[in-house]
Amino acid sequence: MELSAKIYVAGHRGLVGSALVRRLRAVGYQNLVLKTRQELDLTDSAAVERFFAAARPDFVFLAAARVGGILANASLPADFIFDNLRIQTNVIHEAHCQKIKRLLFLGSSCIYPRLAPQPLREESLLTGPLEPTNRPYAVAKIAGIEMCWAYNRQYGTQFLAAMPTNLYGPEDNYDPTTSHLVPALIRKMHDAKQANLPHVSVWGTGSPRRELLYSDDAADACLFLMRLPQEEFSLLVSSTDHPPLINIGCGVDHTVVEIAEQIAGVVEYRGVLMYDATKQDGTPQKLMDVSRLSALGWRANIRLREGLTATYRHFCSLTLEASPNWLSPRARIERAHPCSRN
Repeated sequence: MELSAKIYVAGHRGLVGSALVRRLRAVGYQNLVLKTRQELDLTDSAAVERFFAAARPDFVFLAAARVGGILANASLPADFIFDNLRIQTNVIHEAHCQKIKRLLFLGSSCIYPRLAPQPLREESLLTGPLEPTNRPYAVAKIAGIEMCWAYNRQYGTQFLAAMPTNLYGPEDNYDPTTSHLVPALIRKMHDAKQANLPHVSVWGTGSPRRELLYSDDAADACLFLMRLPQEEFSLLVSSTDHPPLINIGCGVDHTVVEIAEQIAGVVEYRGVLMYDATKQDGTPQKLMDVSRLSALGWRANIRLREGLTATYRHFCSLTLEASPNWLSPRARIERAHPCSRN
């Protein structure tokens, strides 16, 4: 992937997309195509067709998606499957029509069965029932993997599906009704500290185990994959026996209790953490097997404490000029335009 290549990052304002833009620019890529949701609605097939015909990018990172935590998935299951299917179908199909060189489709570890053997291997896909709390989202992402595989087999495209573990970092969504574990706890503990509240409620029992990867590490892994020599990249995308699928993670997980305590330490919240067992835990464990990625030569670099500290520092920078009921820029966009996270 030459430094002069034209690269389209779909979802460049989101958690992963913004990290991809930072990483690409840091390495020296300047010919980036970036479109906001107002400029390009990825759920609109005609608009996506016109965009690809005019822009004609060489490479595509498909990081745009509707995402959210357990509450958001439970509240809006139809939106999660409908919007994600439209976004990825439109982008993947037009990438084929315009004969782009490579596409990286970003999914999620929730594609794997709820009780699949740990750590989660790529071969576990479609071997058992999914976690009910985010099944519509997971089914949409599985459809994206299958679409990449089908286009590779039928048309000889070079489409790779990368499944990151649970991500966190700058430009995350801190809206308490739609956010994931880390940003939700950062927001709760920060607000509790500011208000001198004696305790914070944490969703679930605290026993589930989660692997966390800093968004800049995830972006580095994505760029690493897209820059692989053709022979190695072809091995990932050209098989007729298994989908073009690879896990991205750090290979280490923690209980929710351990994660919450780490966040409390970073935020310097001294109150009591109370676990609400009446709330859903979600999947008991989601640890990724990253041996395939490791064998290619990539490793995560940012430790959990370091990543949480950087994330909280960014969170605090967002609150300086905001009201007490502030939302992050990403959350404001989502609330105003709920059908996409472009």
